[in-house]
Amino acid sequence: MNEHVDAGLAAALESGSGSNGAQGHAVAGEVKNPLLVALGDRVRNLRAQRGLTRKAVAISADVSERHLANLEYGIGNASILVLQQVAGALHCSLAELVGDVTTSSPEWLLIRELLEHRSEADLRRVRVALGELLGTASVDPARHRRIALVGLRGAGKSTLGQMLAEDLELPFIELSREIEKLAGCSVREIHDLYGTNAYRRYERRALEEAVQIYSEVVIATPGGIVSDPATFNELLAHCTTVWLQAAPEEHMGRVAAQGDTRPMAASKEAMEDLRRILNGRAAFYSKADLSVDTSGKTLSQSFQALRSVARQSMGLV
Repeated sequence: MNEHVDAGLAAALESGSGSNGAQGHAVAGEVKNPLLVALGDRVRNLRAQRGLTRKAVAISADVSERHLANLEYGIGNASILVLQQVAGALHCSLAELVGDVTTSSPEWLLIRELLEHRSEADLRRVRVALGELLGTASVDPARHRRIALVGLRGAGKSTLGQMLAEDLELPFIELSREIEKLAGCSVREIHDLYGTNAYRRYERRALEEAVQIYSEVVIATPGGIVSDPATFNELLAHCTTVWLQAAPEEHMGRVAAQGDTRPMAASKEAMEDLRRILNGRAAFYSKADLSVDTSGKTLSQSFQALRSVARQSMGLV
């Protein structure tokens, strides 16, 4: 038989005859892991889209046909290397094989193809254009009067934020405190008792309430607010954001000076961990409207730099 036989015919032949078909009926009544079942469905569907027989994929992926059959029936817990080989045989990415949302429909795939290999500047323009097209772009007239400070712990968001709010005669909010009020317990307890997902929900709700209540405000945000794209989008849409930057050593020194070493308490390589966190978040912090580098600056110098960019953004200079 031609290895590139029509997928519909191939599927009919495979499900109706041979040991593999019998195996499919044998496991039909068993309780299967939903994740493995979904993975098997995707492998089968991708193979059908390519018009390939199971045998052809098995040969190309250098795995046994039985192994591939188990994978498709949702009873084979393949290693990541085997999945990579199968993805190569199906001419798709590993992300597509395991169910990346951007592979869930033809339109998603076509859009992704258009965006691949684009520069960050191009992607930013696309994001803004999409927001305008879909009606989610920033149309909040109060956006320029809400100043939100983002950055890693130790950047000076609380101290400089309070000083800026007093200078501008605006309310000052520490979003972490608002999160604790909503939850009725500390941030640490939220994580310990309810988990990170619950914390992210409180964080989003606290931001939404702050935006609804205040049309003019200075907000010090938690360092990890950029970790949730939906919340970060909300922040970018309703606030003028300022990234307070600092060298990793200064972040660590400032947090330690406050007597708080909890973020790195369990690590023997604290500085390396901090650098990794900062590097991982820097690309997101850089989406802020403005930035102020406080490295090597005194508190007064940092404040004057922040005051200057904030007042200019608000049209007060």
